[in-house]
Amino acid sequence: MIRVRRAMALDAGSMARLLNAIIEKGGTTALTRPVTAKDLTEWMASNAERSAWHVAVDEQEAVVGFQWISPHPQLPPEAVDVATFVQVGQTGLGIGSALFDASSKAARELGYVWINATIRADNTGGLTYYQSRGFRDWHFDEGIRLESGQIVDKISKRYDI
Repeated sequence: MIRVRRAMALDAGSMARLLNAIIEKGGTTALTRPVTAKDLTEWMASNAERSAWHVAVDEQEAVVGFQWISPHPQLPPEAVDVATFVQVGQTGLGIGSALFDASSKAARELGYVWINATIRADNTGGLTYYQSRGFRDWHFDEGIRLESGQIVDKISKRYDI
């Protein structure tokens, strides 16, 4: 049974390990360098009053996914950006759905009108996930250079709260 709760600084190590496994596998995130618990703790602290971070934990309280919503400088103030990460091998089990339920509620409570998700165009799983939540395409970026030097296209999807 999966339970979703607010993320805490104590979760940052588990979240970093989960995210680093995704980064190492490649192909689904624009992040290309490993992250540390300190990185995630700092990200959680930035814009804390306008952001919300959630973790999905299993019966043993192990983090199996996390999601955050946070303002983005390229979005209008009524919009918030979302990022979702589910443990490698655990996708398709409802973890992302449970996280999005919590994040969309938090976005509404924070006064946002819509949620933006920007996904690599080659990330079919991510595109399918956001599409299944009701997101629709609203912007396309071609030829984006990642930190690794790789060039990818990105699709931005919008979800009206």
